[in-house]
Amino acid sequence: MPKSNQKLPIKEWSEADRPLEKLLQFGSRHLSSAELLTVLIRSGTSKQSALDLSKSLLAAISNDLSQLERLTLTDLMSYDGIGEAKAASIVAALELGRRVQDAPNAELVKLSCSQDVFKLMRPLLSTLSHEEFWVLYLNRANKLVFKQCHSRGGMVGTVVDTRLILKTALDKTVLNLMLVHNHPSGQLHPSQADKELTHKIQQAAKQLDLNVLDHIIIAQKDYFSFADQGIL
Repeated sequence: MPKSNQKLPIKEWSEADRPLEKLLQFGSRHLSSAELLTVLIRSGTSKQSALDLSKSLLAAISNDLSQLERLTLTDLMSYDGIGEAKAASIVAALELGRRVQDAPNAELVKLSCSQDVFKLMRPLLSTLSHEEFWVLYLNRANKLVFKQCHSRGGMVGTVVDTRLILKTALDKTVLNLMLVHNHPSGQLHPSQADKELTHKIQQAAKQLDLNVLDHIIIAQKDYFSFADQGIL
């Protein structure tokens, strides 16, 4: 009885079953997550093919790609068969994906609702192990002119300078602001400190005829909107 593909090195598989050849022939969208990971790590071990190794890694994180994003080089290297080079390839590919999401478009992006903000900022914030506070600066038509991280902190908080936020708004000659920060803990609802900071920035912005349209809290796969909840 012939051996199954799982018992053979990938180079001995039929071309139609090899992840790299499938990618070249059909495109990346036709590959499973395990097959895409196989293309990145390229080789397996004496006990596992590259595809089996990829499947094992994904199984260890319950096939949750958002968890893969959160793994550091050291985390990845703790898995059997994943050395420094393989771990570096995975981390580099994930970082490129984040940068593509963050690349500026030739046409300004319009942010019409909280869901638009979540889609824009989730790749930047949802996998961080520390808090970051960002401000999105919008023109009169609610199109994104500029975005900036104003503070990076620890697991439970970050310090924000209201004056710098407003100075940037004046420098960019915008009218509308969107506040965004993340909760690495996964806690979705705002703390009392979050509410107080939002009110402080909103009141200061009013003095300069600027509008704080919303404050979005991103907690991994979901978000909380002050405006949607009617507390802004």
